[in-house]
Amino acid sequence: MSGMLTVGISDFKTSTSPDAVFVTFALGSCVGTCLWDKETKIGGLSHIMLPYSKEFKDFGEINRMKFADTAILDMFMQLRRMGAKPENIVAKIAGGAQMFQSSVGGSMGNIGQRNVAYVKEVLKQLKLPIVAEDTGLDYGRTVYFDNATGTMKVQSIGHNVKEL
Repeated sequence: MSGMLTVGISDFKTSTSPDAVFVTFALGSCVGTCLWDKETKIGGLSHIMLPYSKEFKDFGEINRMKFADTAILDMFMQLRRMGAKPENIVAKIAGGAQMFQSSVGGSMGNIGQRNVAYVKEVLKQLKLPIVAEDTGLDYGRTVYFDNATGTMKVQSIGHNVKEL
């Protein structure tokens, strides 16, 4: 049994094991993206922190798993190398909350919204359908993703558990 695979902030994990259950904690403005091949049961979960890596090109070496535009592409390519077929892969996303009040028009104030928009754009470019989503609002989420069934469970303090 593979058991629980913990995905940290700016990280992703993948697995071919049907026993794998991925978990990522404390998605605030960050977005968790589950990719899953419904035929081969090969899947993965990423926890992105920021929308677009090109905004940080002057900062030298970057962690590609931190950004929606690079992490999702890298995870998708890894799933393909593991045997997943692009036409069978579906996506589920959660997070992207607005956790803090900020000044109107500030780019950091709407970082959750921007993260969700970039995640959706990358998935569209990869032609991966989003089959479930729990995004936005003003509270954090913990995501569990079952590689055997493709079920994403979203837990939040003060809210009902959602199975998507």
